Amino acid sequence: MTDAAPALPEKLQSIVSMFRSAPKPLRLQALLEYSKKLPGLPEKYLEHPEFLQPVPECTSPFFLVTEQDEQGGMHLYFKVPEEAPTVRGYAGILHEALDGAQPEEILSIPDQFYMDMGLTELITPMRLRGMGAILMRLKNDVREHAKA
Repeated sequence: MTDAAPALPEKLQSIVSMFRSAPKPLRLQALLEYSKKLPGLPEKYLEHPEFLQPVPECTSPFFLVTEQDEQGGMHLYFKVPEEAPTVRGYAGILHEALDGAQPEEILSIPDQFYMDMGLTELITPMRLRGMGAILMRLKNDVREHAKA
């Protein structure tokens, strides 16, 4: 690799590569598949939504929370409405690729990594900005846990 950008975590890199190499119609279908894979919130967050961090920059109501386990791995939880399948798909990708990752892995992800997935032809610029905001909020939450 000759470019200076930090390498993506392995799972995320394989997802990005899969999207980049897929024909346009399959990219959208794959994004919708990831929206279906997004796990629901644990009961404790359903009962106490005040622990969820909003992402107001996202046009869809989007909330996230992270937890750190004894080994230092970060667990990611997202609340995204079914009516926002592309944003749910992005959350599903983040969950699939990063759940259990170490804080430094998550914090080293380039802020615009999703631009390499070939989504610009499928998603509005406003939704793409929302994806960037989601990643920034996620990193901020991870950073807070790493300091604690």
